[in-house]
Amino acid sequence: MKLKKFPPISPKRKMNPSLFEDLVREALDSLPPEFQEKLSNVSVVVEDFPPREILQERNLKSPYSLLGLYVGVPQNRRGMGYSFVPPDRILIFRIPIEARASTPEKVRALVKEVVLHEIGHHFGLSEEELERATRDD
Repeated sequence: MKLKKFPPISPKRKMNPSLFEDLVREALDSLPPEFQEKLSNVSVVVEDFPPREILQERNLKSPYSLLGLYVGVPQNRRGMGYSFVPPDRILIFRIPIEARASTPEKVRALVKEVVLHEIGHHFGLSEEELERATRDD
């Protein structure tokens, strides 16, 4: 896959929102086909910030503290009656990610990390399991 060149970063907004969405698509496209096939009923959405209700539910004070969120029923918890449900959602929060990354390349890396993390939740991995899986030992 050929990686896109980044335009200069604006001091007011680090990255054009459509370019950020391209990075999310790039992260999804980098998944092996067997994982992509299992994401058929998942909607991946980019939002500027987490909604206030989500922050309140999680007792988070700052909208910058959450980079992404999986909303749905993990695949490993679905029973025989799991059908006719709206798509699960993976929310990716653009501005908090941009605030943590100082260069476009770091934005790209962090977007990929967050997308993969939330997909891990979709497949039923806990925070602890994801932490162990991504730890650099």
